[in-house]
Amino acid sequence: MEKIKVLIADDHTIVRQGLRALLEVETDMTIVAEADNGRQALRLALKLQPDVVVIDVAMPQLNGLEATRQILKEVPGTRVLVLSSYSDDEYIRQATEAGAAGYLLKQTAAADLIRAIREARNGNAYFSPAISKQILENYRDAFLKGAPVGTRVDRLTSREAEVLQLVAEGKANKQISAELCVSVKTVEKHRQQMMNKLNIHDVAGLTRYAISKGIIETSVSPRL
Repeated sequence: MEKIKVLIADDHTIVRQGLRALLEVETDMTIVAEADNGRQALRLALKLQPDVVVIDVAMPQLNGLEATRQILKEVPGTRVLVLSSYSDDEYIRQATEAGAAGYLLKQTAAADLIRAIREARNGNAYFSPAISKQILENYRDAFLKGAPVGTRVDRLTSREAEVLQLVAEGKANKQISAELCVSVKTVEKHRQQMMNKLNIHDVAGLTRYAISKGIIETSVSPRL
């Protein structure tokens, strides 16, 4: 039986090492690569075509949620599992809307992650027990209140979301241009469209928004 090819993406070396040590003992799995940022994860997914990508939410250059969206668009045969320290409803909602096959907490049992990878490879979804309970409760509450379920409030395109993250990380237009391989003029256009949609017109405000949406971690300080 062919082994499940797994790509690990997390910006913390110790987490990647721990995941590798955990998964390498499984006879039906093989680690094909590791990535320390979302953009590298996307490049490796395109190159290696892994069966399953295990990815963190908050990573530099391209966050895990946007990376998930782009990986699934470019490599539709790959399944993505989000592994995060956060159990906030906003993170879970965005991950499922991005197309993730599962959402697991980093403090979850090792057996849950191993099972999730196998389930994802077979085309199924898997969530940490606590996350499953949370999702069901949210849907139940929304149903009882008559509120719409699963409506998308974010109107940013993938490119605008990328620009938002890089701006929030403190990158200038010229740096963003080099990172995305587009002209400075194109960056300025995306930046203006993004700010108009969000009705936020300063870097500090964009940074606070990015943090609230789980695009970047709270360790990134907004420039005033």
